[in-house]
Amino acid sequence: MALNIKPLSDRVLVEPEAAETQTASGIYIPETAKEKPQKGKVVAVGGGKKDHDMTVKVGDTVLYGKYSGTELKLEGKDYLIMREDDILAIV
Repeated sequence: MALNIKPLSDRVLVEPEAAETQTASGIYIPETAKEKPQKGKVVAVGGGKKDHDMTVKVGDTVLYGKYSGTELKLEGKDYLIMREDDILAIV
């Protein structure tokens, strides 16, 4: 199922990974103590700016800042839309 959204300019639409529910030692993390995910999958990419081509492409797994982007909900799923500059690394 393809999304009917195309980010403009140097913006990227990212689907965040689910937050961890259990620590490595097996302790369950309550809903109130979970941290925002900082890793996600690129779902859509804008066309870039005049003098700058886009580095990321659809399907890339990326790392981004904890408070980067704007949260939005499309077709019942959570997404982040952010500038390519907010992406820290491609994994």
